[in-house]
Formats: sequence, structure tokens, C-alpha cells
Amino acid sequence: MPGSTSLGTWLRAPVPASPFQARMQATWLGWRRLRSNPPALAGGIMLLILITIAVFAPLIATHDIYAQDLSQRLLPPSAVNWLGTDDLGRDIFSRLIFGARITLYIAFLAALIAGPLGLVIGATAGYLGGWTDTILMRLVDIFLSFPSLILALAFVAALGPGIENAIIAISLAAWPPIARLARAETLTVRKSDYIAAVRLQGASRLRIIVNHVMPMCIPSVIVRITLNMAAIILTAAGLGFLGLGAQPPSPEWGAMLSTGRQFVMTSWWIAAIPGTAILLTSLAFNLFGDGLRDVLDPRHG
Repeated sequence: MPGSTSLGTWLRAPVPASPFQARMQATWLGWRRLRSNPPALAGGIMLLILITIAVFAPLIATHDIYAQDLSQRLLPPSAVNWLGTDDLGRDIFSRLIFGARITLYIAFLAALIAGPLGLVIGATAGYLGGWTDTILMRLVDIFLSFPSLILALAFVAALGPGIENAIIAISLAAWPPIARLARAETLTVRKSDYIAAVRLQGASRLRIIVNHVMPMCIPSVIVRITLNMAAIILTAAGLGFLGLGAQPPSPEWGAMLSTGRQFVMTSWWIAAIPGTAILLTSLAFNLFGDGLRDVLDPRHG
């Protein structure tokens, strides 16, 4: 980039002079689309705040999240306990802060498993077609015939309670919609001229799927995963609420909500605070995912 040329002119150049400039221009245009969508920008800011809180939880928390003091149980929000205490006298604010770590850990790890799994199955089914497509899509239909929470409950009941098993169960319930989306994208991509050219050059089916088909599906899959994060969080909270996810004394939001349900009429903050955290986190992912769709897929802009 010449020193005499301003950054703005460089980013707005009609013809990029290098691949790096082209990538920077695409990034800049994506940021402009996201910035012009206030709800999506608000969702992104909320997620950044949540990630920051999770990373610096030990510095932000004001109390030991496992320390019990029955003389301080069921205290309302105060200057000492900002969000009150639970039935065992534990500080709810500190437990909520550390609970953000668990929630994001479950959500991101489940997405990292479900996303590639759905992408591979969907792209393979869409490109190969025939009996491969039929078998894989019937498998997807079987999974989609059950509500995600019910399916996750079935898997975690078979695997046993715990965070790791809950992540596996949620991932197995979350991949079918991604596979169907990847298949739909693949059916469009495989008819493209550049795919025909690569095929004429002698590229194998595996190479075409991995190097040419799947990269074209990734933007749509990322958007779908982001929009699905809210469902993943709600499913994780549901498993924790039923005692099949994170186990006590872990400060998982669903488990905290389950503990507080018996005190709703007398100590509302025990259930209301983790419930509000689940609501706001799910809303942030939905808002940000909607804006990300505009950034990664200009057809929705």
C-alpha cells in the first residue's frame, strides 16, 4: 500500500491490487454492514462483554463460588452480595460470573462438533447424490423428527450425566439442520462452471468436496451455527435444570435455575437472575447471528 494513499482510499479502491487488499476490502465492507445494523451490533457487544466476563471471572468474582454459609442463606441483593445469596449462602453474583464460562464452553464446543459434522455429511450427500444422498438424508430426517431437547435427553440418558456427555448429546442433536443446509448449498455449487472445470482436470470426488464445495458452504454454516447457539444454550440449560448436565456444586445457569425454582415466591432473585442471564445470552446470539448473515451472505443485505 503506497504511503501517500490514505487508508480509506486504499480500502475503497475499485480494483484491488493484491489478494491481501481484496481480503481487507471484504472485511471492511462486512464491518460496514454490521455497523449499519444496530441490533446486530448490540448483540455483538453483548457477546464481547460476556466473553470478557468469562475470561476474567476470577478477577471479577467477589466471593468463593463454593463457600457455604448457612447463616447468610437467602439474602436479598445488597452492597455485600450484589445479587443476593442462594439456599446455601453462596454469592449468586460470583456463581453467575463463573457460570458464564460453563455456558460458553458448552455452546462453543458443541458448535465445533456439530458444525463440521453437519458440513461434511451435507456436502457429501449433496455432491455424490444417488443412494448416498438418500441414506444420509433419511438419517437426517430421523434426527429431525425429534425435538432437539428430547433427542439430547435421550443421548445424555444413555451416556450419563455430566458436562462432557451433555456436549456430545447436544452436538448429536444439533448437526442435522446444518447438514440439510450444507446439502442445499452443495446442490447449487456442484452445477457451477468452476466445479466442471476442476472435474475435467481429473480431480477426485474427495478433493472436489473438500477443496471446492465445502469452502463455499462455510459462510452459510457459520451463520446457521451462530443462530443455533441460542437453541444450544437453552438445551444445555434444560439438561442442567433436569440434573443431567453440569453437576452440583458447579455454577451452571440451568442448575442454578433448578435450585431457585422452589424459592420463586419468597426469594425470587435465585431463579430470576440465572434465567435472565440465559435470556440475554440467547438474545445476543440471535441478534448477532442475524447481522452476521448480512455480512457473510450479501443476498440478505
